Amino acid sequence: MNRLLHGLPSMALAYLCCAPLYGTGAAWADTPSPTTPAVPLVTTGPVSFAPLVRKVVPAVVNIAVTRDDSAADSHHRLPSSVKGTPLERRYRERMRHHGDELLEAGSGFLIDPSGVIVTNGHVVEDADTITVSLASGKEFTATLVGMDPLTDIAVIKIISPQPLPYVEWGDSRQVQVGDWIMAAGNPFGLGSSVTAGIVSARGRDIGASPFDDFLQLDAPINPGNSGGPTFNLAGQVVALNTAIVSPTGGSVGLGFSIPSEIVIPIVETLRQTGHIDRGWLGATLDDITLHNGAKVTEVDRDSPAARGGLRKGDIITMLNGEHVYTARAMIRSIAAAKPGSEATLAILRNTHPQTLSIHVGLRPLSEDGGFH
Repeated sequence: MNRLLHGLPSMALAYLCCAPLYGTGAAWADTPSPTTPAVPLVTTGPVSFAPLVRKVVPAVVNIAVTRDDSAADSHHRLPSSVKGTPLERRYRERMRHHGDELLEAGSGFLIDPSGVIVTNGHVVEDADTITVSLASGKEFTATLVGMDPLTDIAVIKIISPQPLPYVEWGDSRQVQVGDWIMAAGNPFGLGSSVTAGIVSARGRDIGASPFDDFLQLDAPINPGNSGGPTFNLAGQVVALNTAIVSPTGGSVGLGFSIPSEIVIPIVETLRQTGHIDRGWLGATLDDITLHNGAKVTEVDRDSPAARGGLRKGDIITMLNGEHVYTARAMIRSIAAAKPGSEATLAILRNTHPQTLSIHVGLRPLSEDGGFH
């Protein structure tokens, strides 16, 4: 499945054809001819992605998830990621046989021959059964190792008597706008599939969480691609496919992937501990003009911020000696801080500079939907 971001304004399609040509032959004769031919900046490209596909696709997996939805009235409604796809028939058959069992589909990729798989949290969240299918056709029942709701990253594991194919991480910091990439996954439950395109933009914030820092891709990504990998031309995973913007439910060339520089440390922590402990102040922040700090708009009662002396109306200008440019940057830094550590804040209170030392707390799960 993929998170669909709706509510975008409709876009008008402008056609460029039959444009009038102004002037006659005499006018054209006065136009100077170019003397220097244009030199292409891009002279080579992949003739075929087939070698890349052969190398990496064996490590890309399809994920089928069942959920017991008996407590909700929505179990009679066909999921959007299933409707109109080959999974629809399978879903209806399962509904007849199992009553309240709900079937969804997603993607993932093996990062270790022992069977460690990376995917999106929303693919496996609240799953009763997780079934992983390899490109070879083999199926395994997976267990959840850990999940981080704030970044929508999850790790699951399967057990195989033989070593499994796997892919390696690449450095997303080296990815440039315009670079070729290839996305792989399980769109609409059809099975293993690949698409190619370029990186359209970096650092996209789509309002999913305070950690938004997506790569925007124009490679077609559809429901069922969630959790699949984005590869560079060396066959390294540089991003985790997560969301699409679409008024139709299908790809319109606006896909978003989490860069590997964000995914890798979270995956490693989940493998070691099964969860992510994040720092928390308990203050709501907002941007101020010119990106010169973050304004405190609310302080939670009995929170670390309140106990440390932070007040509504304060403007935070520095955190641990580093300049604070935006509220989101401040939130990210605090969330990345180890609970129990000390955060030194430089603030302006009624235009007067002050310094506060605040004991960073453990971020409650209830805050994962808000920016604190």
